[in-house]
Amino acid sequence: MNPINVLIIDDEEDMRNLVQMYLENSGFKCAHASDGVEGLIKLHEQEFDLVILDIMMPFEDGFAVCGKIRTFSQVPIIFLSAKGEEWDKVRGLQLGGDDYIVKPFSPGELVARINALLRRTSFVKNDEDTVTLGKINIDKKGRRVSVEGEIIPLTLKEFELLVFLVQHQGQALSREQLLEFVWGMDYHGSLRTVDTHIKTLRMKLGTGDYIQTIWGVGYKFEVPAT
Repeated sequence: MNPINVLIIDDEEDMRNLVQMYLENSGFKCAHASDGVEGLIKLHEQEFDLVILDIMMPFEDGFAVCGKIRTFSQVPIIFLSAKGEEWDKVRGLQLGGDDYIVKPFSPGELVARINALLRRTSFVKNDEDTVTLGKINIDKKGRRVSVEGEIIPLTLKEFELLVFLVQHQGQALSREQLLEFVWGMDYHGSLRTVDTHIKTLRMKLGTGDYIQTIWGVGYKFEVPAT
């Protein structure tokens, strides 16, 4: 099994080396960049499985870098910052970050949060790159979904929600399960977030037949009988 490749973007050399030591001791493979510009170049040149991103950096802060990353990649991003205000966390997640850890942190917490995020996005490492279920085709590496050959534009969370449902095809999943595994344990939003994304997914896919409502429980994905 190939190691998980992590890019650490932080202007503090000691912090980069510390995070690298923690992660390599846990079996990850690391590269690092001293600012956002260097980090963006490396992301264009090499494929990474995860980005750990500081916020307070020269040239461009982590928020700006995250926004630029999201224009060409859906690689999972964890903010690692001394800025611990709730607004900073909300802003980071709204810009496309997947998690937010405040410095100082424990090595155990960092590794646990990384593993939790990778479990939620494990389909990226799945050997089966494409899945066809009825009229729906999912290209996991390209993060593209098409219905009868027509590309359907989905947001990152819509895509992750659809894939998670597909991975558990035929299984009734509660809103709590979907919220935890797609949005993460630290997400403070309402369970209505799941309902809203399900509604949008059904609308974009053009059919509600695949995602069924299980009253009193949540939802499940099932290919309708023909």
